[in-house]
Amino acid sequence: MPTSDQPAENAPKKPDFVSDYLLYLLAAASDAASEQFHKTVRKAGLRVPEWRVLACLYDHDGAMITELARLALVEQSRLTRIVLQMEKRGLVHRTGDPKDKRRVHIHLSEAGRVLAGDLVQKAKIHEQSLLETLQNSEAKSLKPALQALLKTL
Repeated sequence: MPTSDQPAENAPKKPDFVSDYLLYLLAAASDAASEQFHKTVRKAGLRVPEWRVLACLYDHDGAMITELARLALVEQSRLTRIVLQMEKRGLVHRTGDPKDKRRVHIHLSEAGRVLAGDLVQKAKIHEQSLLETLQNSEAKSLKPALQALLKTL
């Protein structure tokens, strides 16, 4: 007869906390899927934060540093250094806001726009291959469920 701290042999095993924890699952899935695509990013000569900046500017060209930091998931002071490095490499350029000289807008250069466009297309292909690994109903509900979660947070 099992003691109170020993499960019965036939009792269903409950899942480990971590392997069933939503935040772990989100992070682990993101890490695994991102690492696959980050190989492509590195082959293009970029670091991951630079790719995030290019991807965000692809949709929000002319964003200010504060907005870009939020979108790219990078701390603002770190993003400023990244943008300066990207500017030296000719991927972006900064312009002052004519109404408020303290504000700086970040724009893709022509080279940055070409590189971003190429990588965005490759990212879409990678995303599609990931979604194809899921059942059709799971694939269709995954992004809307994550978007709804983000909206509520």
